[in-house]
Amino acid sequence: MTAHYDALETRSSAQREVEQMTALSAQIAHAQQHTAAFARILQGFDAQQVNSRVALARLPVTRKHELLELQKALRPADSFGGFSALLRGPKLARIFASPGPIYEPDGARPDYWRSARAMAAAGFVAGDLVHNSFSYHMTPGAFIMESGALALGCTVFPAGTGQTEQQLAAIADLRPDGYAGTPSFLRILVEKAQETGADIASLKKALVSGEAFPPSLRDWLAERGITAYQCYATADLGLVAYETASRQGMVVDEGVITEIVRPGTGDPVVEGEVGELVVTTLNPDYPLIRFGTGDLTAVLPGQCPSGRTNTRIKGWMGRADQTTKVRGMFVHPGQVDQVAKRFPEVVKARLVVSGEMANDQMALRVEVRSQADGLAQRIAEAVRDITKLRADIELLPRGALPNDGKVIEDARSYQ
Repeated sequence: MTAHYDALETRSSAQREVEQMTALSAQIAHAQQHTAAFARILQGFDAQQVNSRVALARLPVTRKHELLELQKALRPADSFGGFSALLRGPKLARIFASPGPIYEPDGARPDYWRSARAMAAAGFVAGDLVHNSFSYHMTPGAFIMESGALALGCTVFPAGTGQTEQQLAAIADLRPDGYAGTPSFLRILVEKAQETGADIASLKKALVSGEAFPPSLRDWLAERGITAYQCYATADLGLVAYETASRQGMVVDEGVITEIVRPGTGDPVVEGEVGELVVTTLNPDYPLIRFGTGDLTAVLPGQCPSGRTNTRIKGWMGRADQTTKVRGMFVHPGQVDQVAKRFPEVVKARLVVSGEMANDQMALRVEVRSQADGLAQRIAEAVRDITKLRADIELLPRGALPNDGKVIEDARSYQ
């Protein structure tokens, strides 16, 4: 568990930044030349000039719902909506579908999703037999894990989902070394084994993903002899971050560039502030540039005690899409940001919606550097102008708002 997957994990932060920014510029040029979507989205941007995080932050964010809309608009001419550099042929191994549906390409090269790094951090080694309980039906979850396991030299049993008794029988017969799948199904397997007396003692390690993995469940599994780690991966991006033996957040994968932005915007937040995770992948086959995941997280200070030097994030902290309906009108986080940007005195803003039985009330809570005369009234007018709704304004000192990534808080009673 102390060994690293490769030298990329332990290179200096300065070296990583130089190498990734060089790769970023090349990826921007590649995306412009080989995908119709980014030829349009990045039109007018000089790829050679996008060689720093400041320059990257000037590019537009593409969020998942926008990708879905583009895919739908361009079918059947292009199943991927112009985002994939692979359309057909030997380099495209599979096409997967995520809810929407959104269609994702799977390249034929080994470890396409880069999950071997996360599996190695979880203790998997060549020769292990991996019991893979992610779904093999339509979605890529099982193949994300399988490709990483095969790249490490492991053997995979494609268990899939459901059929708990049959899975327990296979574990007893085949004696796999580890498990890949959701943490909740692993718990189901363990509980069912305890109930029926099935022998699953061979399972000593696990890499879980796809849902929350609270410390209480991690400790519960450890008490039963299974050391489990989690990773954060998506069908669009592959591996984004993974847990290490230090258990201190998740280390960002070497094949992506991450940013944390204020929800509803593309503006990076200061280190430690909760915001939406935006990812740029260096995958040439599916070159997503500033892809908004919709997930909230924050950067942890310092480096991982495991010796890995890349950025660490806290893991999943909720959803960034906080759009809500007030008095029949949709209010978006981006509108709150528009209000805040009109006033240099404003540091941070949070819209709180309260009330019950259709009696909606809005209050904009605003951290300010200074309280100039008439500021609250001017902010109220801006809210009215942008949202077409009235709101009470509360001026607060800096640091008064919680650091939880919320731009809109729905505090209404629905009982």
